[in-house]
Amino acid sequence: MKFFVDTADVKDIRELNELGLLDGVTTNPSLILKSGRSILEVTKEICSIVDGPVSAEVAATEYDQMMKEAAVLSKIAKNICIKVPLTLDGLKACKALSSDGHMVNVTLCFSATQALLAAKAGATFISPFIGRIDDMGINGMDLIAEIRTIYDNYDYKTEILAASIRTVNHVKEAALIGADVATIPPATLKALVKHPLTDKGLETFLADWAKTGQKIA
Repeated sequence: MKFFVDTADVKDIRELNELGLLDGVTTNPSLILKSGRSILEVTKEICSIVDGPVSAEVAATEYDQMMKEAAVLSKIAKNICIKVPLTLDGLKACKALSSDGHMVNVTLCFSATQALLAAKAGATFISPFIGRIDDMGINGMDLIAEIRTIYDNYDYKTEILAASIRTVNHVKEAALIGADVATIPPATLKALVKHPLTDKGLETFLADWAKTGQKIA
């Protein structure tokens, strides 16, 4: 499974990238707002830090304007992935952009039929929103499973990018089902390493090592 971090905070991106476990970054208008920076400026800096795909989202809702914005965003760096909404205009833009060789992330997916349309439009990534579906009292993981089955049925190459992840368990379940990518908030990504028995075991080892009086280096 690939790990993307869902943030426009350059400090967090640098820290996580230095671990050697980061495969890409996703941003959206809300994260750009939170960064307090220009979308072009902050996205360019992110692209200079991370080698993998960096999703930059268009703000337009109509096809012609989407394409104009995509043309600007795509010039930021070679690893830009244009992010478009799952609407008819968004799918039309996805088809045009992907046919022209651009990576495209189709976002705001909440149904398997939407995901099917995105795959037919040539999307590089489809972003089903797990957490927001959970908020409706429906298991978001069921959607991941449905998309996995459909994509496997027809050998679609579109990668399932599990989004709106809020817990460590979301990451685990998405990996078990077979999502290709998880885009994870920085705090949740860091929490993946945590386990009380790991902490307890390390504490014991360190205490015993201290009693030996030895040094390795």
